[in-house]
Amino acid sequence: MNSMNTYQIIAIIGVLIFIVYLIFKNKKSAQKEINNLNEIEYSSSSNMKFNDVAGNYEAKESLLEIVDFIKNPEKYSKLNARMPKGVLLYGTPGTGKTLMAKALAGEAGVPFYAVSGSDFVQVYAGLGAGRIRNLFKKAKKSGKSVIFIDEIDAIGKKRTDGNMRGSDEGDRTLNALLAEMSGFSEDSGTIVVAATNRIDTLDAALLRPGRFDRQIEIMLPDKNARKDIIKLYLSKKNVSDDIDLNEIADLTVYFSGAMIENLINESTLLAIRENSEKINNEHIQKAYLEILAGSEKKNLHENKAQKIVTSYHEAGHAFISKYLMPDNKIIRVSIIPTSKGAGGYTLSIPNKEEVVTKSRIKKQLAVLMAGRVAEEIFFGKENITTGAQNDIERATSLAVDYISKYGMDENSAFINFGVLSEKLNIPLTSVEQSVKKLTVEIYDEVVEIIKSNKEKIIDITKILMEKEVIYEEDLNRLI
Repeated sequence: MNSMNTYQIIAIIGVLIFIVYLIFKNKKSAQKEINNLNEIEYSSSSNMKFNDVAGNYEAKESLLEIVDFIKNPEKYSKLNARMPKGVLLYGTPGTGKTLMAKALAGEAGVPFYAVSGSDFVQVYAGLGAGRIRNLFKKAKKSGKSVIFIDEIDAIGKKRTDGNMRGSDEGDRTLNALLAEMSGFSEDSGTIVVAATNRIDTLDAALLRPGRFDRQIEIMLPDKNARKDIIKLYLSKKNVSDDIDLNEIADLTVYFSGAMIENLINESTLLAIRENSEKINNEHIQKAYLEILAGSEKKNLHENKAQKIVTSYHEAGHAFISKYLMPDNKIIRVSIIPTSKGAGGYTLSIPNKEEVVTKSRIKKQLAVLMAGRVAEEIFFGKENITTGAQNDIERATSLAVDYISKYGMDENSAFINFGVLSEKLNIPLTSVEQSVKKLTVEIYDEVVEIIKSNKEKIIDITKILMEKEVIYEEDLNRLI
């Protein structure tokens, strides 16, 4: 009996020792895992220069001054000028914010620590803040360097007024970033560059002087910038002599640098597909149409009724576009279905010289409505189709901007309703009524125009039914 008790005691002690060992081992493993999680992957250098980035001339000038600050600090210390602690690059996606940050580090010849804002968004308490501290610690050890945080809105969004949630992980991470930026010595030569598509969502504490001192908008390229970007990407390709840079620059109005790069790449793939040794103008035209409208389907309209409806729909768009905005260049009107789900499409380029006015926005709304109006007039209200779905979405978005963002409605009293709603936390019922009133008025106007020009719509439709594609010269002859 006594021996059994001894064995039991020894077994219990052994089990307890094993449990303690497992706890210790797991704790050590967990600590090691946390230490590993605190480390994030980042680029450590950049060989890119500003000559490798076309366009954005004004942004380059501003960033070149930062390069000079980093390279020649003594020049600025004579007048007791301090280097900006942070540079915020903002603008629409694809305009080259990341490329600009890389070029800044490459021109300055300093280490480049590139991370994404999402790298700091973690479920573990304190991990995001720990990663921020580790990143800045490494950058400071390097001396002069550039820290680049892409998509900073992932960690830098506005905190609500009177936010007292000190334990919130997002606040912890943001506070760590603010503290690290405030702790920079002015002569360290380390600068933080961040990029965002939504500067309006960032916390005021990030945007104040002493944090992101310099805020640079990276805009969509104008025609000259587009020419430079096209030239840069084509310089790396085998190109035929028939390519006109001016023509491509006109085609790509509202294209970002990334979209232009994609256009040139798609043109290259088309040339390879056709076993062509050079990229020619036809390849670029085809790639342009595929990017905007999708690849044309081989099996054309098998349903004749659908083909007729689509022809009238696109004839309505094309006619109103030329009738109201004759300076617009219509590249192509097609009733051939595409891989992007369009039964047909009308592609036009706006007059680049024209300012976006109240009148022009109304005309754009009219063009968007014209396809559905043509269906209604020629087939009756009960026979309209779902073909106007995308037109309705775009028209609604534009009409809301007209009322709430641009303050162009007679009853808007110079008010941005988006700001009003955010500040007062009220529903925008008045905007809804104004949008409805605006769209009904324009829709009725389009109905009257198309009713008065039914013969011309029929003429355009006949050619579409026969050729399936119409170009600008055909439209100019008919209208």
